Amino acid sequence: MPHIDKHKTGSFGWIELGTSDQNGAKQFYGSLLGWNFEDHSMGPQGVYTMFKLDGKDLGGCYAVSMMPGVPPHWGIFISVEDVDRASARAGELGGKIVRPAFDVGPYGRMAVIQDPAGAHLSAWQPKTHMGMGITGENGAFCWADLLAEDPGRVKTFYEGVFGWSLEPGKDASGYIHIKNGGDYIGGMREKPPQAPPHWMIYFQTADCGASTAKAKELGAKIYVEPMDIPGAGRFAVLDDPQGAGFALFQPQH
Repeated sequence: MPHIDKHKTGSFGWIELGTSDQNGAKQFYGSLLGWNFEDHSMGPQGVYTMFKLDGKDLGGCYAVSMMPGVPPHWGIFISVEDVDRASARAGELGGKIVRPAFDVGPYGRMAVIQDPAGAHLSAWQPKTHMGMGITGENGAFCWADLLAEDPGRVKTFYEGVFGWSLEPGKDASGYIHIKNGGDYIGGMREKPPQAPPHWMIYFQTADCGASTAKAKELGAKIYVEPMDIPGAGRFAVLDDPQGAGFALFQPQH
């Protein structure tokens, strides 16, 4: 499996699950995607769980009860060189600073931001913890999509804050590709009418159909049954048993 020693600036560097049941989340994702776990005490704030794959950190997990009124969800972190500068630029370009830059112990510095379309994300400046140590393999994070009412309205924001290039797809779907340097890392598309603006996390699987069926057996709710993306692969969209949304992706190549 490809291990990561350092994330490029502007790349998706970390993912984090806020859940109403940490033990239930461990059981679900461990059974579905083969993850292991490492718990770290946060004192009165409870336990922070590190999700691991092939011995490498994959993402984190905390009890959403720490954030009253916030439902279970997956969050995404974007790697930056200077989080204070990135959050200032986000404010200049129409974003809302939900939580100004702060230190996370010796591990890094972060800020929570809401983009002009209403989706939340975090900017992460690594110190001793650079982020996920594995990606793009079965069981690991492989892609992310921004779902918004009008994805095109955030072009200036994301290009200006994170240095991305946003390129329209070649078909009539309206899909927008995200390039960070020379790398395609994600996309943007119109959200379903009933959904709020959000970032959707994709995990890679060898068999989307079998993984979706297994997720359902483990208590997941299926929103989009496995379907083909011509020339790319197959995907499905689910909620885990606690209600956090995510997607599965089986690459064609």
